[in-house]
Amino acid sequence: MKYQIKQTNELTEKDIEHILKLWDISAWNTMKPAYFRTFFKDSEFHFLLDSHSEIVAIFRLNFDFVLKMSGEQYAFAEAVGLVAAHKKKGYGAQLVQYFKENVAKRNIKTIGFCHADLRPFYEKCDIEILYDKAKAIKENENSEWVNSEDDDILIFHVSQKEKELLNALSSQNNAYLITKE
Repeated sequence: MKYQIKQTNELTEKDIEHILKLWDISAWNTMKPAYFRTFFKDSEFHFLLDSHSEIVAIFRLNFDFVLKMSGEQYAFAEAVGLVAAHKKKGYGAQLVQYFKENVAKRNIKTIGFCHADLRPFYEKCDIEILYDKAKAIKENENSEWVNSEDDDILIFHVSQKEKELLNALSSQNNAYLITKE
């Protein structure tokens, strides 16, 4: 198995096709490579490749992620879109380990999110989980602040202060996702 990172502009059309197939999100399935590169311009892609250089797992790092907490803005990289080509083979877990080591080595402040049913996977991967904290993150939808659909915040690499701020989130102490205009 080989670990590889590609910037959006380094992805081949075959890579993009494979990524979209693995993600299997109906709204994105017909996305053309040029639009994909524009849509995910603030991302990098982490891959686990087999001996034939086929993608067996993917994780996207989104650099366009800012949370406003306690009146301050905090920029994080958001780990999102983890998918393995084959379930129960350990590819996802292996990629998570490479990914976690990489963001720590590069000192990239990185968090992710998950639903409660994925907790056992991330616990097994030894990823720190802030249980039931993601719902305290508000996202702007049609000029309205709504709760995130995720349950938990995953800690890949953040400072102690940021971890404490995230852990202090609650229904009375929300964070707000700041999007670029």
